[in-house]
Amino acid sequence: MARVLFILKRREDFNSAVHTKIGLTTGLYNSASYVNDMLVDRGVESEMAVVVDNNDIDREVAAYRPTHVMIEALWVVPDKFNILQKLHPNVTWIIRLHSEMPFMAGEGIAMDWVGDYSSMRNVVIACNAPRMLREVRNYLRIRNQWSAEQTAQRVMYLPNFYPQRYETKQPDREKNVIDISCFGAIRPLKNHLVQAHAAIDFAETLGKKLRFHVNAGRIEMKGEPVVNNLRGLFQQLAERGHELINHEWSPREEFLALCATMDLGMQVSFSETFNIVAADLISQGVPVVGSTEIPWMTAGCCADPTNSEDMVAKLIRVWEDPVAFAAVNQTALTSYTNETAKIWLEQLT
Repeated sequence: MARVLFILKRREDFNSAVHTKIGLTTGLYNSASYVNDMLVDRGVESEMAVVVDNNDIDREVAAYRPTHVMIEALWVVPDKFNILQKLHPNVTWIIRLHSEMPFMAGEGIAMDWVGDYSSMRNVVIACNAPRMLREVRNYLRIRNQWSAEQTAQRVMYLPNFYPQRYETKQPDREKNVIDISCFGAIRPLKNHLVQAHAAIDFAETLGKKLRFHVNAGRIEMKGEPVVNNLRGLFQQLAERGHELINHEWSPREEFLALCATMDLGMQVSFSETFNIVAADLISQGVPVVGSTEIPWMTAGCCADPTNSEDMVAKLIRVWEDPVAFAAVNQTALTSYTNETAKIWLEQLT
């Protein structure tokens, strides 16, 4: 049986007052912790460690003595594995990618590092999305002239897991405001501005004032213009009563409590592999309008990310029976994560 160690790099902006004691509160940390807890629940020895940089990896591996080390995302320079392999020759190192190729295009080192990793003994690439899996397998098969069997062994599929604890919620339709969230790190592929326009249109259709909730404390991959445009949009519409509300990133339980106060969620992104924020909202009984990029979301809740009119139509549809739409997606999420658990156990046993 495998003995698994997840290793994450601590955020550069780590602050003990706002992050967890183990090191950070991010989607990446939550993603890894959900899988870790799932493995433990199913009898697999598994732990997590958060380190400052590459130089801390040897210490954590020597202390825990795992058979498999999950490096979450791209942060370990390839040359480091030449050292680590000598120190721990029997460990399988799995570099787990959490993004689709459009997002990965913004990581300037991604293709170089993934190519370098593939030439190293006992180093495996894992993708959490089927399209990314196909593209990385094709890339490395061509680079290394691998057979189909070699490619399957060196590039594996390890999707996200999400804990199945759900609430129900009946929104207050009588209030004169509507709270719509578009949570998550602000970056261009998250498509915040188009969703804001759709949310404003939807609120006007209902005759309500909009409170549009975002996490502007996490700005990534040239997301600053997006933030500036969101602020400008709502400043220009201030006399109409529509409001942009910013929330700092918070520990999971606090964030779930915030999610529970929303009437609707929006995650109509251009690129996703799982979307933990959507799952968080759904877990609290809040219906979400997303895009087909979210693999577990039902088609009736998906809108075209380039078409605000379609987003409005989907918001109207979901608002007609929000309890039912939240429940449908809770069922879909459960089905997805049950399959995830099977895939992880098959790969590790």
